[in-house]
Amino acid sequence: MTSSTHDHPFSAQDIRRRALLRLNASPAAELTGQPEWGDHVLAPDLLPTNVRIARRPAAVLVGIVARDEGATVLLTQRASHLRQHSGQIAFPGGKIDESDDSPVAAALREAQEEIGLDARHIEPIGFLDDYFTGTGFRVVPVVAIVSPPFELSINRDEVDDVFEVPVEFLMEPKNHLLHEREAGGVSRRFYAMPFGERYIWGATAGMLRNLYVRLYGP
Repeated sequence: MTSSTHDHPFSAQDIRRRALLRLNASPAAELTGQPEWGDHVLAPDLLPTNVRIARRPAAVLVGIVARDEGATVLLTQRASHLRQHSGQIAFPGGKIDESDDSPVAAALREAQEEIGLDARHIEPIGFLDDYFTGTGFRVVPVVAIVSPPFELSINRDEVDDVFEVPVEFLMEPKNHLLHEREAGGVSRRFYAMPFGERYIWGATAGMLRNLYVRLYGP
């Protein structure tokens, strides 16, 4: 008997099963010690001593698109004219506003605003560990199944492009490279997952690494 494509180890169905067993069912509690995930893991100088005070709350949508040939991750390329992180690969997301009643609400709102992805296509299934960025954000990664067919409408003020990368590629450890570059006279290391012409690195690659550890690690 041949197995269904939905039983593939990188199908949305299998990812949902793993998520329900291995992901956080709610956002992480208040931080009591040094955060486990963030830019500081490979660049310790990026973690300030007053981490609990300095971090600004944000949320991103780690969208797992349920494609028949294998699930993909939905990613954006930030607009080239932005003042910060222009042209970089990112998840849909941004700061949690006072009007947002939860990180999930913020992630859904940002996905709608940035790429026109309607919430009716999105099924949140868990949370990764909070990710602390060197630019001062405490990011809640909301993992969700995104069910096609859906139409997107890119907000050109924020996003230049939206694309998908196979989960199978992103969850392959040999594709989790350690790169290094100099900034401000300091050499810093970070995860990178180059995919064709797309250079996935930094916080986005770090969160994808956390997704691998949580879903497929020992």
